Amino acid sequence: MSQRRNPGKPKMTKRDHQRARPPQKVTRSPQRDGVGGDQVEGRQAVRELLKAGRRRVHEIYFDQAIERVGIVAEIATLALQRRVPLKEVSSSKFDLMCRSESSQGVIALAEPLRYLDLESIFSIDSHRKIKRFVVLDHITDPRNLGAILRSAECAGFDNVVLPERRSTKITPTVAKTSAGAIEYLNFALVPGVASALEELKKRDVWSIGLSPDATDSLWDVDLLDSSVALVLGAEGKGLSRLVQQRCDYLVAIPQVGSIGSLNVSAAAAVAMFTISRK
Repeated sequence: MSQRRNPGKPKMTKRDHQRARPPQKVTRSPQRDGVGGDQVEGRQAVRELLKAGRRRVHEIYFDQAIERVGIVAEIATLALQRRVPLKEVSSSKFDLMCRSESSQGVIALAEPLRYLDLESIFSIDSHRKIKRFVVLDHITDPRNLGAILRSAECAGFDNVVLPERRSTKITPTVAKTSAGAIEYLNFALVPGVASALEELKKRDVWSIGLSPDATDSLWDVDLLDSSVALVLGAEGKGLSRLVQQRCDYLVAIPQVGSIGSLNVSAAAAVAMFTISRK
């Protein structure tokens, strides 16, 4: 009778050791993560993504329950022209993919938005002497950011300065709310808003900080033939003290109503079109 071997504890392979290790938390720097924009939801946002053609689109998903008419049909045609794979999925699977409240049955997966430093932004359209910036001092509400970006593109403020930390980036909600405006804007990601204003000042860009507590009126600002940066503060908190100190002007939008102030995205729209008109 042969003696049975005692198997004992099985010998662990290198792969087993790797599996046994507890998962390590991976910390990515905000600079490496960029500004986002890799998932775009909403019919108009996806259509503008395809029309602009500024970045690669990997694939587009349709909820199989939607009809291919109107903008949806236009998206399908543009996807075919750009050789972007178009896939139909069940409503249940589509809902699992969504990251915004209302995707309107269309999702696009694309390369993240490209971001630049301030120096690179000045090299774009270098023949244009007057540049317009919107500088965002830690805006955290995605809908507000999306609405600001939509107004910025319409008013000709085509350069957006975002802080690396403590600010929302271009999420699917931002992309949808912007209605495709993100595809036509230049984004700069900066370590600090105050230092960015100093850099803009060296390049003869006048900064206008919007604050409901300012004594000067937006209506009185006169910056003809000057590059301008409109500086907007976080919801509720407004502009930080250091950022206020770095602004060339602090102005308020005159109001006649009873409530305290405008929503930041509404105030941004009023300010940008007022500056554009002047």
